[in-house]
Parts: sequence; structure tokens; C-alpha cells
Amino acid sequence: MREPWITLRINGASVNVPFGSTVAAALLNADIPCRRSVTGEARTAMCGMGICFECRATIDGRAHLRTCQVLCSQGMVVETVS
Repeated sequence: MREPWITLRINGASVNVPFGSTVAAALLNADIPCRRSVTGEARTAMCGMGICFECRATIDGRAHLRTCQVLCSQGMVVETVS
């Protein structure tokens, strides 16, 4: 049986999320922006379906992944530019 919660690391901090959460949801719950615009404005998930590319972050060493399209997994490492 799966655990109802999993732990991932976001910018070095441990974050617990319910099983089945997207990385975008984990970032929103932790109040962490995905990235900064060229003018320094905090950016986060906007469309929630992978079209706008506002929610990009580095996940397990892979840069520019759309966090709204990736499910959290145990031990996942997420790095944002904030």
C-alpha cells in the first residue's frame, strides 16, 4: 500500500505532499515561485495544463520542466530560481 504522503526537496528544504500531487501544487502550497521573469516578477503555475510555460523549474537535474505536468515522487529534488 502506498503512503498517503511523500517527501521531496524544494530548494534544499523537505516538503511533504499528498501522493498524486503535481510539483506545481507542491510549490504553490509552499508559497515558492517557480521562477522570476526578466523584470524580477515571481512567476508560478498559471494555466495548469502545460501551455503557458510559466511554471518551469529544474526537477531531478532536468531544467525547464513544466511543473504542472510532473507528479511528485518520493525523494524528488526541485530547484527554482527565486
